[in-house]
Parts: sequence; C-alpha cells; structure tokens
Amino acid sequence: MQLINTYTIEIKKSKFIAYLYDIESVDDAKEALKQLKEEHQKARHIPYAFKVNSTASKSDDKEPSNTAGLPILQMMDYRNLENKLIAVVRYFGGTKLGVGPLMRAYLEAAKKVSE
Repeated sequence: MQLINTYTIEIKKSKFIAYLYDIESVDDAKEALKQLKEEHQKARHIPYAFKVNSTASKSDDKEPSNTAGLPILQMMDYRNLENKLIAVVRYFGGTKLGVGPLMRAYLEAAKKVSE
C-alpha cells in the first residue's frame, strides 16, 4: 500500500481529511485504515471506500446511512478508480451539517484527493 495524496477541507468547523492510497489487496486496505485510526484517535469518523481485485467495500463509520461511504464509492466507479482506497477522516466541529451537506463534504473531499 502506498499513500498517493491527501486533501483537507473545513466546513462549519468540521475538518475532513481525505487520503488516497494505491492498494493491492483487501489486507492493504485494512492495514491503511488501521494506521489512520491509530494516527487520528480523536477523529469522530473515518468512512471509506475501496476497490481492489474486483472487490468493492465501503463504510459510513457511524455517519448517517449512505452519507459517506456510498458517495465515495460512486465517485470511484464514475472515475474508474481501481486498486484504490479513499478514506476521509472527520474531526467534528460541533455543528451538525445535515444529510445533504454531509454527503457533499465527503464527495468533495474524495473528488479533490483523487484529482
């Protein structure tokens, strides 16, 4: 696994830090996520999506259903990203964004990190 890029945006004091990795296996994805959780222990959520060897997976990591992992995975499909993991670390800023703005924040972070 190799970190390719990072991108950070801040929306209403919540910080979204996107990470893009090249991966060769599901184990690579799990290892990258484990490292992110260790590095960002105070983060509220770390949703992700990955595609590797015709396997796809996603997680909202306790965000409202389909507001984080699904938009990331759909963007990866749209851009034909294979053997990649995109994880977005969220530090909660105290203001709930609501479903629409939350989805847009995760999608924006995923788009920018993969450009």
